[in-house]
Amino acid sequence: MKLLKQGTLVTPQESFLGDLLIDGEKIAGIYRGSAPAGTVPADAEIIDASGKLIFPGFIDAHTHFDLHVAGTVTVDDFASGTRAAVAGGTTSIIDFGTQYPGETLEEGTQNWHAKAAAGCSCDYGFHMTITDWNEQTRQDCQNMMDEGLSTFKIYMTYDTQIDDQTVYEVVKRLKEVGGITGCHCENAGLIDGMRAEYAADETLRKTVSSHYKTRPAAAEAEAINRLLHICEVADTPVIDVHLTCEEGLEEIRAARKRGQTVFAETCPQYLILTSDKLDAPTFEEASKYVCAPPLRTQHDIDVLWKALADGEIQTVSTDHCSFTMEQKALGKDDFRKIPGGMPGVENRGEVLYSEGVAKGRLTKERMCAVLAENPAKLYGLYPRKGVLQEGSDADLVLIDPQARKTISVDNQVSKCDYAPLEGLELEGSVTQVYLRGELTAENGTVLQENRGQFLKRGPFRSDIQ
Repeated sequence: MKLLKQGTLVTPQESFLGDLLIDGEKIAGIYRGSAPAGTVPADAEIIDASGKLIFPGFIDAHTHFDLHVAGTVTVDDFASGTRAAVAGGTTSIIDFGTQYPGETLEEGTQNWHAKAAAGCSCDYGFHMTITDWNEQTRQDCQNMMDEGLSTFKIYMTYDTQIDDQTVYEVVKRLKEVGGITGCHCENAGLIDGMRAEYAADETLRKTVSSHYKTRPAAAEAEAINRLLHICEVADTPVIDVHLTCEEGLEEIRAARKRGQTVFAETCPQYLILTSDKLDAPTFEEASKYVCAPPLRTQHDIDVLWKALADGEIQTVSTDHCSFTMEQKALGKDDFRKIPGGMPGVENRGEVLYSEGVAKGRLTKERMCAVLAENPAKLYGLYPRKGVLQEGSDADLVLIDPQARKTISVDNQVSKCDYAPLEGLELEGSVTQVYLRGELTAENGTVLQENRGQFLKRGPFRSDIQ
C-alpha cells in the first residue's frame, strides 16, 4: 500500500487537505485531514504530498497517433505518444481510429489495435471514424458498442467527409445503440472554393497564412449550425470537437436554447495561440502552426476561456497530431499540402494550470472537471477513471504550484522536432504521475513504460458540468 500524505485533493466540487491511500491499482481510502489511526498498515509506503495538488489522472480524448494523413504519417506513434502523454499527467488517451473507404468498422478497429501493440505507457481507447456508410457499417455500430468503443467521429470536411444525409443516418443509428459522435465541423465547399481561389495566385499559393485565411470562422460556425440542426431533427446529443471561435460558440448556445444537448471541446492551442503565428516571415516558422480548424484571434481566445470557466465548454483535449519540420515542408510550394496538426499531449495539464488557474481564468476545481471527470463521463470511463474516490483506478497527478519550468523542444518526450509553445514559462509543474497505483512519471521523466491497458468503455453520461 501507499499513502499520499497531506496533499490538497482536487475535485470538481471542492478541494481539501487530506490523505489518499492506494491499494494495488485502486484508491482504497480518502481522508480529510489525516487518515485515522489504525487505517493504514504499518508497512505502507508513505509519500509526502505536502504543498502539492492531487488531481485525478487527466484524460485526453482527442489524439492522432500513427495516423496516415496528408501523404505522410504522424511522427508520434502509440509508443512515443503515450510516453509524452503520461509524462505530462495524462493517464488515459482515446485515439481516433479510422475506417478507411472499403473497410468495415471492425477492420478499422483491428488496424488500430495493431498500431497500439507498439506499446502504450498510459491506458488507451479508440473512437471509430465513420467514412464508409453502408448496411455493414450500420450493423458494426452495435458491435463497436459491445467491444467498448462507445464513441465515434465524423467529418464535414477533408477526404473523410460525409454528406448531410449520411450525418443524419449516422446520428440516428448511434441514438439507437446508445453511442455518441464527435464531429469536425467546417464547411468543405466554402473552404475548397476559397483554397482554389488563393491557389490560383502563385504568391498566395506559397504563403502559409493562406491556410487560415481560407478557413474562416464562418466556415466553422456554418458547419456547426448545420450539424446541430440535423441533430435537432434526429433528437440526439452530439459533441463539437476542437471549438475555436465565438461564432461557433454562438451556434452551440442557440442549440442549447432550443433544448438540445450539445457537448463542446476545445484545445490548448486555441486558448493560447493566435493566427498571427502563421504570418511569421519564414515558411519554417509559420508552418509549425498549421492546423484545422485554424488558430483564431485574441478575442476568440478570451471568449473561449470565459466559456470554459462558465461551463459552456465541457472538455479540453489536444488534437495531438504531430509532424516534423521536414514533413511540414511537403507544402513549401503549396499551402494546401502542409500537413495540418501540432503536438500538445505532453503539456496540456501544465498549460491549463499555468495559463488558467495561476492567471485567475479558471479555478483548479474547474480544471479538474474539464481534464478528468467530464471526459470520463462523456467517454464512458466514469467512475473507473477521472475521479478521486474509493474503488476508482489510482490514476493521480501531483502538481507543485510553486514550481517553474519553460516549455522547450530540448526536454520534450514527443518525437516532434519543435514545440509550438516554445519558450512559454509555466507557473506550476507536474511532479509525479501515478498510473493505476504505480509511479510512472516524475518531473517530466517516464519511469515505467508499456503498462498501458486497453479501456473498454461504456455509454456516455449526460450529467456533465
